[in-house]
Amino acid sequence: MVDLALLLKGFGTVLSGYNFIALVLGSFMGIIVGAIPGLTATMGIALLVPFTFGMSPITGIVMLLGIYTGGIYGGGIASILIKTPGTPAAVATTFDGYPLAQKGLAGKAIGMATVASGIGGTFTALCLTFFAPILANFALRFSAPEYFALAVFGLSVVVTLAGRSPLKGLISGGLGLLIAMVGLDPMGGFPRFTFGRIELTGGFSFVPMLIGLFALSEGFRQMETILTAPRVKAVLKDILPNLRELKACGVTFARSCIIGLVVGITPAIGAETSSFISYAEAKRTSKYPEKFGTGILEGVAAPQCAENASTGGDMLPMLTLGIPGDAATAVLMGALTIHNLQPGPLLFRDHRELVHQIFGGMILANIMFVILGLIFARFFARVINIDRRYLVPLIFIACMVGAYSINNVMYDLVTCVCFGFIGYLMMRYDYPVSPMVLAQILGAMMESNFRRSLVMSSGDPLILVTRPISLTILILAVFAAVTAIRRQRRTFQTQAGREAPT
Repeated sequence: MVDLALLLKGFGTVLSGYNFIALVLGSFMGIIVGAIPGLTATMGIALLVPFTFGMSPITGIVMLLGIYTGGIYGGGIASILIKTPGTPAAVATTFDGYPLAQKGLAGKAIGMATVASGIGGTFTALCLTFFAPILANFALRFSAPEYFALAVFGLSVVVTLAGRSPLKGLISGGLGLLIAMVGLDPMGGFPRFTFGRIELTGGFSFVPMLIGLFALSEGFRQMETILTAPRVKAVLKDILPNLRELKACGVTFARSCIIGLVVGITPAIGAETSSFISYAEAKRTSKYPEKFGTGILEGVAAPQCAENASTGGDMLPMLTLGIPGDAATAVLMGALTIHNLQPGPLLFRDHRELVHQIFGGMILANIMFVILGLIFARFFARVINIDRRYLVPLIFIACMVGAYSINNVMYDLVTCVCFGFIGYLMMRYDYPVSPMVLAQILGAMMESNFRRSLVMSSGDPLILVTRPISLTILILAVFAAVTAIRRQRRTFQTQAGREAPT
């Protein structure tokens, strides 16, 4: 159970000194990153991770949590004003947000998006606070077979991340597993795929790799549209929704919170999924479904509430089991390990005070972006007009500085640039990047625990299916994979039916 005394102490720690400054700066930068089309919360976190090395663990983590939550919220600003989602999670917000802006209600739409995001994010942060210790306490019973099964479960959802092509998702995941094998063998200590290079004995540097895949690759992509970015001059007024409008969206808030939490807990299913599901459910259950898409506040509240409600859900498996819920939490997981903190049940046992500070930081980060979003709404609306000719060089500079500052070696720069080109080519040819990152993280976990399981059982692989918990998790992994494949097959059949000539 959560320790309320430690939680209150955690609030005090986050609100004191440099931690509070880091929270405000992180939330502010997160909203800006989210509001600029093409930039994402994942990219913002990846860029800022190296700059947290000189900070205390909680100061750095609080700043990254601010970027994470603020970035998810900020994507809705561009969706409303220019019909260009700032982040993939904000696509559904365009359906009613942009029509509201065309009616002259851009301020009201942004205000509703801010309040809805705050409600969803705060709800899921509270759920994280009270449920994570319970799950972590249960996970303390896990041994090597259970951790192997968890890794398999995490990899089973690679198909879900594949977009329109499961094959491309599997190829991306396979590449991630191959990358995970580079370096010293975890059991025998002999080198694998190092090609005689000492730098590769520890594998690829994780943070430079992430900076390249998520930030530098986006810089390359932005160069293609550097002169064609949409521009808007928005006049915002009446930003805060009134009580009648909030009351009308009460059921939508509650439903979207639950949807966002459940979707977020499921590994590798991101905020964009929860926002679409929530929007569809709001439309399906509405008394006036025909009004959706024409510009109504409920159509903004549903996706924004759900996408921010998924943040705490994404954090839950990452903190308690060491399985990132999405690409952003994968980068956060890397940030924790850099600060010598290994996500998983042992984190709750060995660093209880820090864990409660993270809980407090997550709750306060969601409150902070609401305050900043309402106060600086007009400023954030102008941020989306930053000239790409100035933005792209800044991205490149930040990537290079961030990658080099980790170990001050050229090898990290080379790693960043190489993975930047890989990420760009994957985006260019519609190969998802997230399965590769997920597989790279879970691949090492799967291999080492599989071999430890064999050592425990004197070489008998049946240990993986004779222990109740590991068997249950493996069954769930098979079920998750089969369900994802069937769902994708139905989607393809539906699309084929729509595209067929009549």
